[in-house]
Amino acid sequence: MSSISTTLDTTGLLCPLPVLKLRKQLKLLESGSIIKILANDPVAIIDIPNFCRENGHDLISSQQSNSLQIYLIQKDGRR
Repeated sequence: MSSISTTLDTTGLLCPLPVLKLRKQLKLLESGSIIKILANDPVAIIDIPNFCRENGHDLISSQQSNSLQIYLIQKDGRR
């Protein structure tokens, strides 16, 4: 697996801001880049995987530690 290109901290932000910030950050990255996103919005557990699926990005992993969620996402080559 490639190394993480950038980390996006969206803790403290509520829906839809984590996904909107993720979308904006992905536009700045090259295809195949990996972004790590931190979130603590309970709705992000649904929103981030759905965003990846709908936009062709690969959700490499997701984990939760207490209220902190950590996602690794690889930007799809078509974007």
